[in-house]
Amino acid sequence: MQQNVTLEARVPTATYRLQFKGDFRFCDAARLVPYLDALGVSDIYASPFLKARTGSMHGYDIVDHNRLNPELGSRDDFNAYCAMLQRHGMGQILDFVPNHMCVEGGENERWLDLLENGPSSAHGEFFDVDWSPVKKELTDKVLIPVLGDQYGTILENGELVLSFQEGAFFISYYEHRFPIIPKTYSPILTHRLHELERLFPPDHEAYRELLSIVTAIDHLPFYTERDTERVRERYREKEVIKRRLWTLCSENWPIKEFIDENVRIFNGEKGNPRSFDLLDGLLRQQVYRLAHWRTATDEINYRRFFDINALGAIRMETPRVFEETHRLVMELVSEGTVTGLRIDHADGLYDPTDYFRRLQRACFLETRLASLGGSAGETPETLRETILQMYDEMLEVSPQTMPFYIVGEKILMKNERLPEDWPIHGTTGYEFANAVTGLMVDTRNGREFDAMYARFIQERPNFAEITYLKKKQVMRFSMGGEINTLGHYLNTLSESNRHTRDFTLGSLTRALMEVIAHFPVYRTYTATRKVADRDRQYIEYAVAKAKRRNPAMSESIFTFIEDVLLLRFYDSTGGEEQKQWLDFVMKFQQLTGPVMAKGLEDTAFYVFNRLVALNEVGGTPERFGLTMEAFHGQNIERSRSTPFTMLATSTHDTKRSEDVRARISVLSEDPTFWHDCLMRWSRMNRGHKVIVQGVKVPDRNEEYLLYQTIVGAWPAEEFTADRHGVFVDRVRQYMLKAMREAKVNTSWINPNPVHEEAVHHFVDAILRNVPTNGFLADLRRTLPPLVRCGMLNSLSQTLLKAASPGIPDFYQGTELWDFSLVDPDNRRPVDFDKRSVMLEGLRLAEQERGTLALARELLADMADGRVKLFLVWKTLCFRRDHRNLFEAGKYLPLEVQGERSDNVCAFERYNDGESVIAVAPRFFSRLGAVPAGGEPWQDSRLVIPFESAGCAYRNIFTGKRVVTSPREGQTILPLADVLADFPVALLEAVREELPR
Repeated sequence: MQQNVTLEARVPTATYRLQFKGDFRFCDAARLVPYLDALGVSDIYASPFLKARTGSMHGYDIVDHNRLNPELGSRDDFNAYCAMLQRHGMGQILDFVPNHMCVEGGENERWLDLLENGPSSAHGEFFDVDWSPVKKELTDKVLIPVLGDQYGTILENGELVLSFQEGAFFISYYEHRFPIIPKTYSPILTHRLHELERLFPPDHEAYRELLSIVTAIDHLPFYTERDTERVRERYREKEVIKRRLWTLCSENWPIKEFIDENVRIFNGEKGNPRSFDLLDGLLRQQVYRLAHWRTATDEINYRRFFDINALGAIRMETPRVFEETHRLVMELVSEGTVTGLRIDHADGLYDPTDYFRRLQRACFLETRLASLGGSAGETPETLRETILQMYDEMLEVSPQTMPFYIVGEKILMKNERLPEDWPIHGTTGYEFANAVTGLMVDTRNGREFDAMYARFIQERPNFAEITYLKKKQVMRFSMGGEINTLGHYLNTLSESNRHTRDFTLGSLTRALMEVIAHFPVYRTYTATRKVADRDRQYIEYAVAKAKRRNPAMSESIFTFIEDVLLLRFYDSTGGEEQKQWLDFVMKFQQLTGPVMAKGLEDTAFYVFNRLVALNEVGGTPERFGLTMEAFHGQNIERSRSTPFTMLATSTHDTKRSEDVRARISVLSEDPTFWHDCLMRWSRMNRGHKVIVQGVKVPDRNEEYLLYQTIVGAWPAEEFTADRHGVFVDRVRQYMLKAMREAKVNTSWINPNPVHEEAVHHFVDAILRNVPTNGFLADLRRTLPPLVRCGMLNSLSQTLLKAASPGIPDFYQGTELWDFSLVDPDNRRPVDFDKRSVMLEGLRLAEQERGTLALARELLADMADGRVKLFLVWKTLCFRRDHRNLFEAGKYLPLEVQGERSDNVCAFERYNDGESVIAVAPRFFSRLGAVPAGGEPWQDSRLVIPFESAGCAYRNIFTGKRVVTSPREGQTILPLADVLADFPVALLEAVREELPR
């Protein structure tokens, strides 16, 4: 995808991810801006800050797209924060969530309206609800799987509580709140009516008003009414009824007491099951069916984000939904307070390509309107039409025009590329995270690790087989409702043709599951009757694999599925049926991604633990590392196709931080060392295992994962007693999540508390901070060299991220060492004051003592993390000062010669007379973990093409110059000189030849 970015697109030079939440607000971010600017960051990359569910820790559970989250501050606070950004010339990329909203907790007004008005709700088109589901009892209803136990049990425990507030009735279940349909108020208002008659004469005004209200209720159109005028009538009259009822109660206390007593009666009496019949009868008349959360597995009839019941998908393909959900964000784009967008979970959208096109169009309109500020003689509507016509003309000339900076969260599998017709600048950078981690893994030792892992866990795992089985497990136990719905849809399609109508529902559904289980990518992107060659290959691959695995199933069923997915219409397939086929394909595409994510990332990655540094989002753990040639090849391709894509190493979604992965990768360099550690530690800790149902816990695979986790997350600095306790608790919480995600001995759906407690006991025992703990003593002896090599690895990967084609992104806090594990561990508070003070200290120290002296000082004590902060600061400031070099510069891999040639990744970026060389060593354990100095490099050298001898380069990390020299007909830079004082190098060409 050759990019053509107009001048209006503000491309960042480096981004910094901030996680907004209740303890990190807009005012906190505003105070942080000067520090980030000094660090060299050009844009804050903000987590979602639109109104989310109360207490949200991440912002992805949005309840209103058109309000800022009040827990983060007021609009004035937000404006002050944005003003601070603008004063420092910085931009802001907003993480926007178009796929779903939070539908639990009673805060989403659109969802509450749907629950009160059903299929004819004014917001019915917002949510992806199947009003004619497989379970016929749910026709025109929506299943709400929120209860902690069976419905009858919850009801008779008195946990479902009817209430009366301001003329309306509601059902509450703890923090959840559900409206009662006004049409069904009558049973509450008329219960015990004869008792009210004894209080009021028949002609009493209050009594007559109550009866009049009941009559009005009886005349309300039902919620299944679709006639527009009747729907409007219901909306109008139900609100009138609520106001009349509240007025009546406010002015007539006996009426209020009468209704309150009826509410009490409806709420039943615990211990008397029959007393709940009234409430049960009322609930049966509602739009929603409250149910045990486990029913979601098979019967849920609204699309979710993955298998999370609280997050209901919205139909962004509907123009009105797009317009209404983007109103505030477009206002922020127009103001210039949002200068870029990161789109969350694009694969969940019905048609991602169309969404991105509409988004670019809308952003162009808003930015252009803002820049024009009105035009004399043109009405606002005319001006909008003129601007959109201009945009359409631009697209005709250059279809890949992208006037606004947008990146999409897209997980690319091995050899998969971003769809070429997506008008975005790239992805959020998972590909780079996996590439740079793979580069730090010694590919030559893959077989030894296979054998070692198999011996330790006493089985030989096959990653592809694990993934297949886990995807099927997810489809059966987490997403069965979605699979059933899609199977029924496929069955309907089969019924229309005499050659396919004999395929049974069961066989079609099973075959569909097999195809999805073998799907090699997250999804395809068919949106018209033309299937892209790329998508065709994925579909044919999946179907062929499914056929091969299931020889007992009729091949014709798989052929039919392939025909539908490839839109190979039969001669008898009419126009309406063709639309249905395409709709099925697009719904199929929305499902394969969640199955892949839950089966691969969230399950298989916790089962296959050979070297967990490779178990990262978008990664391929079965491939043991990445060759130097492949890493360079990816960089070259990125510089050509998506030069402004993000480059990530840590994110809020990564399974482990960049520094944890960098350290675990060191293990790949010496399998014998790791084998000896495993054997020694396993023997030491054997006595701490607990027998659960005849089996030792933790199992061997869990134990193997635990040792890697301890190695990776072990702090760089010395423990205090308090910090040791925090570390143990973090490991405990991680192991709990890892075990439940693996779904082997326990799971989120069916927790096994005995097994979980046994593992926690093991963690506590082996990490008990007492002098007699031999394992802890062994860790303290064994880990320091590993920790040191890991820090050096991290410096290399940080430099590679900052110098490679793309936009380097830094997750909050990772400018110092960060040994976080998967969320919520990686959402712990960050000490920004500490970082700010450190950066200012570095700046002053460089002024006073010089760059070289400072670099040597930092290497003497790497544990405090200042050396990483220094590298980030120097690199990002250089990148900002030479942005054209990095944005438009060519990428040239450099040859390394000599005995250590495999230990260095080096490349040159050059453009318009400027040149810079990045030198990043790896496999430090072979170098004796020496951070700098000439001795380890011996005669190893960089070959500098197209240069003559005597050309000077300045290392921005030391200030020292190195000069090219001739050798065997080549121009070279000795690595002993390049890396004499610092473990990595960024060499700026000094365009003045020194005397020879």
